[in-house]
Amino acid sequence: MNDAAISAALADASAHRRPVALRAGDVFSGMHRRVIDADEIDLRSRRAIREYEPRDLTIAVECGITAAQLEQTLREHRQFLPLDAPNAPQASVGGVLAAAWSGPRRHRYGRPRDLLIGSEFALADGTLARAGGMVVKNVAGYDLSRLFVGSMGSLAILLRANFKALPLPESTRIFLAALPDGTRERAFSQVRNLRPEPAAAWWIAGYDREIDGDPGDDGRIAILLECDNALLERATLDWRAALGRAGIPETRLLDAGAYASFTRLLDAPMHLPGLNALSYRSVSLPSQALALADSIADVIDRFDMHRDLLVDIMNGDVTVRAVGDAASFTHVVGMLDDALHDRAPRARILAGGGEVHDRLDCFGLLPNAFAQMRALKERFDPHGILNPGIAFFDGLHT
Repeated sequence: MNDAAISAALADASAHRRPVALRAGDVFSGMHRRVIDADEIDLRSRRAIREYEPRDLTIAVECGITAAQLEQTLREHRQFLPLDAPNAPQASVGGVLAAAWSGPRRHRYGRPRDLLIGSEFALADGTLARAGGMVVKNVAGYDLSRLFVGSMGSLAILLRANFKALPLPESTRIFLAALPDGTRERAFSQVRNLRPEPAAAWWIAGYDREIDGDPGDDGRIAILLECDNALLERATLDWRAALGRAGIPETRLLDAGAYASFTRLLDAPMHLPGLNALSYRSVSLPSQALALADSIADVIDRFDMHRDLLVDIMNGDVTVRAVGDAASFTHVVGMLDDALHDRAPRARILAGGGEVHDRLDCFGLLPNAFAQMRALKERFDPHGILNPGIAFFDGLHT
C-alpha cells in the first residue's frame, strides 16, 4: 500500500471505529497478543530505499524493508546498522523499531532507536506527518520519531525511517569455548573485562542444534570481536590468555564463518521446535544475570521441561526457551508463566505458547511510566483503533 492508500484506510477505520492490525514480517508477533476481527494494513511491499548518502552515512528506507535487505545495501558501501534482528530475511525494519528490539551489540554501538534520526508516519486519523530528517544534529525538544519506538504500532504507523549508519568493522572473529566444571563465574568475569571490549558475548546452556560450539560441564561461551585488522591478532592473544586464566583450556576461532555464527545466535531464541515451546527474555544487570538465569532454570525444571538458556554477558539479558510435553503443555504453561514471573517479573514473551499464548502475561511487570504511556495512547489514538490490545499501555492492563 502507498502512503495515500494507508491514509485513506486509517481515516475510514477511525471514522467507523474499526480496529486496525498491521502486517509486516511477523517476527516479533509473539511479543504481543493478537488483534481480533480487525482491518489489516499490509506493509510488506514497502521495501524501497528512499535516500542513501554513503559519504554522509545516512540512509532512509520504507519500514517494510527487511533487516537483511538493509544490511546488504549498507555492506556494499562498507557500512552497517546494528539492528541485530532475529530472522533478518523476514524481520522488517519497522518491526524492529515497533518492538524496541535491542540486540547484544547495543552496549557498544547503541540501540536502533539511538541511530534513528527521522521518520515519516501515519496517525490514527489518517494524517501523514514527519519528524526529524536526514541530518545528524542536536536539537532542543522531544524527538517524536523515538516516541513510536516500542509502541508496537499502537500510536502511529511508521512508514519511513532515517538512520545514521556506521562504518563496517574491518575484521570479525567469533571465539567459542566449552567451560569445564566450576569455571562459569570466572569466565563471565574475564569476558566482562576483556580489552578491547567484545562487540557481543554470551554464556550458553543448551541450544545445541542452533548455536555453534561444543557444550561443556558448565556450559559454553561465544564472544564476538569486531575491530581493525591491525588489532585482530594482538586482541586474540590477549583474549585467549584471559580465558586461560579462567580455566578454559581451549578456544576455537571462526573467521570466515563468524558472521553466520553470530546470525545463528541472534536467531536461536525465536526458533521453536513446535507448538509446545515458549521463549522469554528478561532484562537484568550483568552482575545479576547468572543468578537470574539459575532462578529461571529452577522454575522450568520444576515443571519437568527441557530448557535452553542464553545469557548476554555484556548487557545482562537472560533468554530462556522452555519445551514441554506435547500432551500436557497447554495444561501447565499457564502455571509455568505465573511461576516464572514470580522469579523474573520483567520477563517478556518472545515467541510461542501455542493456542494459549494470548492468555499468558506477554509483557511482564508494568513500567513506572505506565500512566504517561496510557495518556499518550489516548492522545495519539483516542478511539483505540491502532493494534488494540497488543501494547501493555493501551487497555489490557488496568
